[in-house]
Amino acid sequence: MRNYIQKGENLTIPAPTAVASGDVLVIGDLHGIVAGDAAEDEPCDLVVVGVFSIPKVGANSFGIGDKVYWDATNKLATSTATDNTRLGTCVKVAVSGSAAVEVKLT
Repeated sequence: MRNYIQKGENLTIPAPTAVASGDVLVIGDLHGIVAGDAAEDEPCDLVVVGVFSIPKVGANSFGIGDKVYWDATNKLATSTATDNTRLGTCVKVAVSGSAAVEVKLT
């Protein structure tokens, strides 16, 4: 195929702001986990496929298969859909009071 570019599991894009390895990055409908530190406008590797441990709102709990959203203001995973971006699906129970949720990116 002449028009094939790549698998699309990792994308190299210009960092919209300074980012650190492990950060969740949302740009419009594109979202993923930053693979390494990058300054604003530098190339940034964004992992868009896989399962990641993401910090969450402490009071939220998630069951396997629950939708996980990203609250960009507080930089935490949340169960609240309103005004937040769908990040993926919970793959391991995360109880209220726990610090993180395991998410399969969608």
